[in-house]
Amino acid sequence: MSEAPLSYDKLRSLHRWSLPERVNIGVEIADRHLRSKPAILVTDGREITRTITFGELSEASNRLANVLVAKGVEAGDRVALILSQRPETAIVHIAIYKLGAIAVPLSGAFGSDALGMRLRGSDPSVVLGERESLERVAALGFDGVLIDVDHDLEPLLAAASPDFTAAPTTPDTPALLVYTSGTTGPPKGALHGHRVLAGHMPGFELSHDFFPQPGDRIWTPADWAWIGGLYDVVMPALAHGVPVVAFRTPRFDPEQGFDVIANAGIRNVFMPATALRMMRRSDGVPVALRTIASGGETVGEETAAWCRERFGVRLNEFYGQTEANLLIGNSAAWPERPGWMGRAYPGHELRLVDGEIAVKVEGDPVVFLGYWRDEVATAAKVRDGWLHTGDLAEVDEEGNYRSVGRTDDLISSAGHRIGPGEIEECLIRHPAVAIAAAIGVPDDVRGEVV
Repeated sequence: MSEAPLSYDKLRSLHRWSLPERVNIGVEIADRHLRSKPAILVTDGREITRTITFGELSEASNRLANVLVAKGVEAGDRVALILSQRPETAIVHIAIYKLGAIAVPLSGAFGSDALGMRLRGSDPSVVLGERESLERVAALGFDGVLIDVDHDLEPLLAAASPDFTAAPTTPDTPALLVYTSGTTGPPKGALHGHRVLAGHMPGFELSHDFFPQPGDRIWTPADWAWIGGLYDVVMPALAHGVPVVAFRTPRFDPEQGFDVIANAGIRNVFMPATALRMMRRSDGVPVALRTIASGGETVGEETAAWCRERFGVRLNEFYGQTEANLLIGNSAAWPERPGWMGRAYPGHELRLVDGEIAVKVEGDPVVFLGYWRDEVATAAKVRDGWLHTGDLAEVDEEGNYRSVGRTDDLISSAGHRIGPGEIEECLIRHPAVAIAAAIGVPDDVRGEVV
């Protein structure tokens, strides 16, 4: 992206996807930057306690790729990781990508049922994680290789060669298998190719107002096992050579969030809407940011206004999903419309089909390759060359989209289609209401009432 702000129309007209025949996410992230440059900054909330350089990322990932090969991992195999915000998480991802295997990030917050379902579905040959997570994996009957990153990883890396030639992967070579949340049925594995990093770049750069700028340093409290934590922050920032802050905590504490931003010198944050609402109700230390972005759910006008007042910058809300992320959003490059999600980021062709957001599949690298081993679900999601998101919206004459709800949670009352989001936003404007949810219940006369 240009450092100088351009108009929305100019950005769209200038954009072209340009993917080489051979591309490897691991190489793009770790091997193209000055080796002494800081890549990951570990903080305890008070100060930076450890700095990992790009040289260390590159060498450690090469060593781990050799370890995985010695464990029998081949191109196309799945390798699962259950890790928190820590440098090893990035190292494991990079090593898997370089090998040509498929990374399967799993959250440490998963219960046994959720974890077991994803392990059975992805069938990894190796699982890397912290001890407690690996004990749960073993209890589920997993018979593959387990690597404890706190006790086994260091000696394994020390004994491995620092030299590794990355696999000759193409944009469509599978690289990442991320499971959906399962809010609308059983979780499904969304398979992405090595093109997925490039596909995130326009939305990432614009949601952070022409990222990177001198001095940028980014953090998110979001789980790095989630597509949002990984590809709305960690991977694109590292690809740009910008330091990512890592902060391990079992749960988000809003006042601690203010401390992390202030003490780690953070200028850019991706903050989920729920975290912003929690911060709004807390008394944290004064902080200033260059950019703040949010996605995953609608933030709401009240919280957006608070962000401008509290952090000194406008909130750039954006929209996407596991199968096709960072499609729509806001940026300093165009006027904001409070309460609306923003406009289609350059490179993505969108339309509304009976009110549902659909994205054109052909030529868009952010769109998934398909659901893992589920052709029926893939065919239901992608029809006539368009990926149907299941999310309802309306669009104004300037191309701004506003969320209406989900196709499966829309309330139909007396012939009216009612999006619960509007009702919830109205309710939380009242000072006595902290959070709200609206649903439809059966009614003999109206079909449903709110």
